[in-house]
Amino acid sequence: MTLILACSTGILALVVILLSVRLHKRSTHLTYIHEKLNDIIDKGTFERLLVFNSDPQISQLLKDMNQLLDHAHRAMAGYANQEKEMRNMLSNISHDLKTPLTVVLGYSETLLHSTSLTDQERVIMTGKIQDKAQEVLRLIHSFFDLAKLESGDTELTLTRVNVSELCRLKMLSFYDMLTNLGLQVELSIPENDVFVKGNEEALDRVLDNLITNAMKYGADGKVLGLSLDYSLGEQVTLSIWDRGKGIPEQEHSRVFERMYTLEDSRNRLYQGSGLGLTITKRLVERMGGSIELHSVSYERTIFSVALIPC
Repeated sequence: MTLILACSTGILALVVILLSVRLHKRSTHLTYIHEKLNDIIDKGTFERLLVFNSDPQISQLLKDMNQLLDHAHRAMAGYANQEKEMRNMLSNISHDLKTPLTVVLGYSETLLHSTSLTDQERVIMTGKIQDKAQEVLRLIHSFFDLAKLESGDTELTLTRVNVSELCRLKMLSFYDMLTNLGLQVELSIPENDVFVKGNEEALDRVLDNLITNAMKYGADGKVLGLSLDYSLGEQVTLSIWDRGKGIPEQEHSRVFERMYTLEDSRNRLYQGSGLGLTITKRLVERMGGSIELHSVSYERTIFSVALIPC
């Protein structure tokens, strides 16, 4: 009996010791977590916590905390990038508005104060003022359109749209402009009607932006193409392409950013606001689609829009 009691007492003591050691380890781990998190918060380092394998529950907690820190780090990086992008956008907006307004003010001042101008010179200057005022108005409309798209205030009603017919009509409307630029047009549109889930007005603007972009920046390739590809049960792919100078590969991820233009704008004769492709991407995404770029200099620069068949 005494032996049994002694064994029981020994086992109980061992259990107490093991529990004490475990509690001490857990206390040490919790202290480490507390101090490390405070250090991360104070220094803003987003370091990761050391994961202890000796305690499954503490280990899982640390893994969850590291995931949370990863998420916070990505969110902070995204916020910093948006702040930088917004500062650049405001700077570009100021520049883009200042340039035509300076021209307007210059010509209007000349008209007001110069007494030696002929009637023909006055007509020419008035026309230039009108052109620059329209440029400012288009730019302001683009800023508002992008702001509404990104805020979610613009409602896009999605219906069944005949995208093949829309493409034919759009290319027909650009025919004279393309001919005047000396551009050869290559079309690949199925004879049968192709329908997508979309918004006709939004798709019309997407086509406008992509065709205009190709005309401006790819005219030196002398060819502009539009293709519409569709296999039953698969997505519809609308592509606008040219054989111009193209876009360097390292720039591909940036072409859809707000106010982004290449250093030489692919052609310095055309200085765009840098909002057309951003608006295009937002419109495509609001219709449940996606847009991609592939570019090889003087071979093919192609913007491909994937749409949902209907």
